[in-house]
This record gives sequence, structure tokens and C-alpha cells, in this order.
Amino acid sequence: MTFLTHQLSNGIRIVHKPTDSLLAHCGITINAGSRDELIHEQGLAHFIEHIIFKGTTKRKTHHVLGCMENIGGEVNAYTSKEDTCIHSSFMNQYYARFLELLSDIIFNSTFPDKEIEKEKDIVIDEINSYKDSPGEQIIDDFDELLYKDNPLGRNILGTPKNIKSFNKIKIQDFIKANYATDEMVICSVGKIEFKKLIYLVDKYFGHVPYINKKNNRAPINGYTPEIKAIKRRNHQVHCVIGNRAYSADNDLKTAMILLNNILAGPVLNSRLNMVLREKYGLCYTVESNYQPYSDTGVFSIYFGTDKNFLERVIELTTKEMNKLRNEKLGSLQIMRAKQQLKGQVAIALESNFNEMLSLGKSILLYNKVDTIEEINKKVDETTTSNLLEVANQVFDPLQMSMLIYKP
Repeated sequence: MTFLTHQLSNGIRIVHKPTDSLLAHCGITINAGSRDELIHEQGLAHFIEHIIFKGTTKRKTHHVLGCMENIGGEVNAYTSKEDTCIHSSFMNQYYARFLELLSDIIFNSTFPDKEIEKEKDIVIDEINSYKDSPGEQIIDDFDELLYKDNPLGRNILGTPKNIKSFNKIKIQDFIKANYATDEMVICSVGKIEFKKLIYLVDKYFGHVPYINKKNNRAPINGYTPEIKAIKRRNHQVHCVIGNRAYSADNDLKTAMILLNNILAGPVLNSRLNMVLREKYGLCYTVESNYQPYSDTGVFSIYFGTDKNFLERVIELTTKEMNKLRNEKLGSLQIMRAKQQLKGQVAIALESNFNEMLSLGKSILLYNKVDTIEEINKKVDETTTSNLLEVANQVFDPLQMSMLIYKP
């Protein structure tokens, strides 16, 4: 499958995958996230994701929120460390309706003071709700351990103190500094002629003057492994073990994804799941994650367990990582691991919504999209030597950090 791409004269890019589905998925991905915030702006990128729906020069809040919902569509958004995405799912005939709305909220939002004050309370409530989920909060606190004094280590939601300080001027300044047309991608999966999609995007976005984004992101600083324990009122011990890892454009990224999958990825037969849960019954939840960024990455293992089992779980986890550092996978093992990963990719791409989101991210990072055949080729070309190299770099016990929430 070839993905269709186009670029407007103002730098906005379009990527589209045609389908025969009755439902379309479309959005805009902007290369601006929480790592673009200054220290006093922490939480602002996410706050804008909320407040951008609260009225434009020609729409009140209920008109914005009802525009797609009134015809059975859905509109939502998310903010990550590196990007912001506003997206919608709707029947194919409503492309023009959504693209007009999307342009309006991005370029014509008025950010009413009254709405800003209301949304502050909502976001602070979201922060408090998040603090009630130690399994989620510990992941962000671990990022802070890996990236001290760098925006990449800060929580996306921000702090109540910062949230209370936000106003229209701060919001507009952040957008002006970070919402550049050459860092915006309209991503689409649906049944529409590409020429018509280009026409509609040009109609609603082509008038925007070209804006070039200056890369003001703080460079990644040095890393010193750290072991840290924090007392919390939890029933369980929560623990994250991990290290910095590869960036999105690193040649070893595919090997890292494969190795993560083998160790404790989303599959039930991962090594840590089989040992910690199935064999010894020490954990209900154990999972590993690899998150690549544009210039670095994070590998982490998370588990929750009884406080009496903590040392045993850490011992067994370390043992499994050392096996992957010291023993090459057999031919049958690596064949199964590759087939498993390829199957997961196929399942993920079966969702047109998920694929729409991945299209925008791929264009931002690489200015291209790999087909499933190209992805599978990279998986097939990964060798046992690649896996050993990755395991010895990323699973190096001298480079591993650990964060523990103790009851």
C-alpha cells in the first residue's frame, strides 16, 4: 500500500491512506509537546489541548463541541512529550465539516478568560486523579530520574501552581513559538479522492502564512544511574527499572522493539510474565516499554508486587535481562519472536484510527511512512547479534536506574 502525500506552499503536509470504510479518521499532528515548555510553562502544552475547544472568533464552546457530535462524529485530542494531536472520526461525507472546524480552532481560538479559569480547575482535578494511580505516576517520576533538569523528564500534566498561573497571553505566546506550519501534518484514513482532500486542506489551511519553527529544545544532558525509593500509602510496592535507550531514527530501534517484546512486552508469553506471574505468582502486572523520541529513548520495566516479594522479583528480573545479554536466541526462538511482532503490527494497523495517528507521527519524524512490507523486512533483517548488542547496551546493570514506591 502506497501512502499519498502532499505539501502546501506554507509547509503544512498531508498524508492519506484510502479505504473503503464508511468511517473516516482525520486529524492534525503538531510537532509541539511538553518538552517544548519552559520551566514556568510546565503543563501548558496539555492545557492548550483542553482550552482550544472553548470558543473561536465565530463559534462558542457548545458550537465547537457540537459541530461533529451533532452528525455522529467524535472529536478528541492528546498531548505527548513531543507532539499534540487533534483528531476526529466521522462518516466520510463530513471531511469538509471537520477540516473547517479544525482550522477554526487552531488558528481562531479566542481563549476566553472565563473558560481558562474553569479549565484550570478541571486540569488540576485531572492531576489529582492521576496521583491516585501510582502505577501511572511512577512511570513519569521515572522519566524525571532519567532526564533530570530537562523538559523531557517533566510530567506532561504540569503542576497545580503552574496551571493557576496560565493566562491568555501565555497560551498565545506558546502557540506562536511552537505551532509552526512546517511542523504540522494533516493525517487521514478514509474514503475520499486525494485531489479532493488536497483541495479541502488548501481551502481551510492554505491561507495561513508560512511559519518556520526554530528548534529550541534543550539538548539531552548527561545521565547518571540512580536508585531511589519513595514512601507512599499503597497496598503494593510499585517499581520501575530501566535505562535510556535509542532514538526513533536509530538503526537498532527495531532490535530494541523486538527485545522489549521478548522480555515483557504486551504478549502473555513474554519471559517476565511467564516467570514472575505464571511460574511463581509474584506479580499481577509486569510489563516493559520502549518509548523512542526524536533524539533519545526510554526503556523501562514496571511491576507491582507485595512488599515481601520485592527483592525476589528484582532478582528474577535481573536474571532474565542477563540471559538476554549473555545468550544468543536459538533459530526457533528468534523466528517465533519475529512472527509474534509482525502479527502485533498487523493487528495494530487493522485499526484505521490507530493508523491515522501513526501516519502523522511518521511524517513528522521521518517525512515518510513505512508500509507493512517494509516494517516486516526490518524485523526479518534483525539478527541475534543485533539483539545481543542492544541487550548489552540497554540492559547494562551499571547503567540501570530504579524507582520504588514503598508502602
